[in-house]
Amino acid sequence: MRLDDSQLTPAAGPGAGEAELPALLLQVARGDQGAFELVCRRIAAPVFGTVRAVLRDRCQSEEVAQEVLVEVWQNASRFDSGRGSAMAWVTTIAHRRAVDRVRSEHRSAERELRAAVFAVAYDQVAEEAENSLDRERVRRCLRSLTGLQREAVTLAYYGGYTHRQVAALLGVPPGTVSTRMRDGLIRLRDCLGVGHED
Repeated sequence: MRLDDSQLTPAAGPGAGEAELPALLLQVARGDQGAFELVCRRIAAPVFGTVRAVLRDRCQSEEVAQEVLVEVWQNASRFDSGRGSAMAWVTTIAHRRAVDRVRSEHRSAERELRAAVFAVAYDQVAEEAENSLDRERVRRCLRSLTGLQREAVTLAYYGGYTHRQVAALLGVPPGTVSTRMRDGLIRLRDCLGVGHED
């Protein structure tokens, strides 16, 4: 049975139709579909209201209310009038189902969050490892340069000095620094494989 808007609107007056519910539930327990239709008309609105108060979301509330009606159909024989009213039994089922849905959604959100955090952590570790390997390759390639080339490149690219400042710091002519840096950068490029196909 599908819920529609007319069924989700509360019946006139509090407790309308509640008096017949125990007898109807007994008939539902025997498999009487007509009695189940009558039960649904009486409980659909209170069930939906109970579920909606917990879930807030209308679509999810409709789904859960539908599940409650199915549970009432399947478990009508478990209703015990000695333990409370039929409506209290039904709304207890509705509330439990709604809370179960909230918990399920919460667990699902936590799983997604853990998966996202794991993916981020993995990506960070992979990136750090790659950066570490790149730094080691650069160090190895720098060691392959001559002393003057290594000093000139290091001062210019890691120290931020201009060619003239590097020349002054190393005590060599600016033209020599430019030549050594050019040759050093070519050797670095070849060593690192920059611009080459693998």
